[in-house]
Amino acid sequence: MRDIKIYSSLFTGGLHNGQIKWEEYVQPGRNEVDVEWLYTAAETGPTGAEAYIAHFKPGSHGDLHEHLGFELLLILEGELHNDNGDRYPAGTMFIEKPESVHQVSSPTGCYALVVREKGTRRLTDDEVSAAIAGAATAD
Repeated sequence: MRDIKIYSSLFTGGLHNGQIKWEEYVQPGRNEVDVEWLYTAAETGPTGAEAYIAHFKPGSHGDLHEHLGFELLLILEGELHNDNGDRYPAGTMFIEKPESVHQVSSPTGCYALVVREKGTRRLTDDEVSAAIAGAATAD
């Protein structure tokens, strides 16, 4: 059996030509992000591997979270910001290692390919407070 889905011309209009069926990414602490799931943890089993194309709308953001495995992001269009001040314009690929903690946003909007070895874990309110206090102490 062969089961394949092809996305064409992603760098030249393919993100906007109707081939991608966007759905809202519903997750606590995340707003204004739509996704096209390529595969989900429900399909991959206990490891929780997942991949999707994300549309971060202008002003969007995720929550402060910890990576449980490796995550690869390729910015296809626009610019993504990391909470440490890093900015990732189109054509940038970066890899988050397991136990990496961060929060991303996109003031002007962007599109990204996201491939996760495992899912993420949203930090508790106490962990967020500790992270903020630690960052303030480090400055």
